[in-house]
Amino acid sequence: MPKDTFFNLPEEKRERIIEAAIDEFAKHTYHKASINRIVEKSDIAKGSFYQYFEDKKDLFKYIIKLSSEKKLQYLMHVIGNMEDMNFFQIVRELYIAGLKFAKDNPKLATIGQNFMKDTDTKLKEEILGENMPKSDNFFEQILRREIEKGEIVKDLDVKVIAHMITSLSISIGEYFYLENGIADDDKIMSLVDTMIYVLENGIKK
Repeated sequence: MPKDTFFNLPEEKRERIIEAAIDEFAKHTYHKASINRIVEKSDIAKGSFYQYFEDKKDLFKYIIKLSSEKKLQYLMHVIGNMEDMNFFQIVRELYIAGLKFAKDNPKLATIGQNFMKDTDTKLKEEILGENMPKSDNFFEQILRREIEKGEIVKDLDVKVIAHMITSLSISIGEYFYLENGIADDDKIMSLVDTMIYVLENGIKK
């Protein structure tokens, strides 16, 4: 996370640094992104950068955090209408909301896509490891609600199923962007529908 000195900056200067970082990480993968270009575009001294962030990874993780928070705003609409949907409809609507976020925020979406394609497994494990528990907890809550309503069988290990759904969601993103390289809503939703079908019906003939 950024240091206190970053949050003490005037808002305009903070936003300038954030926008420069978003532009850089959208144009370049994490490893090819340049702190020099970021500080030049945001019009700060390179020494000042290290007063605000530990290093490039610290900044990148902060941008991922901001992106996740913005995406959550899109998901809140689905969350607010969960009472009218079953579990599988909720999962599908969450993906649709995610696609709308990507269309409205192409640079942040590109950063996410580049991250999915990154071959640095250590970096991915570190960042995903910090965010997966939040997703697991979210799906746990929905599953417990559906069990109480009698919509889902009650002898489930809710924690395992929630983690499995989170992992499947990440895998779909990795598979799609590695195989296709570009965003295609119809293809993504086809993969999502396949995942939901298996969750709902299993694979037994």
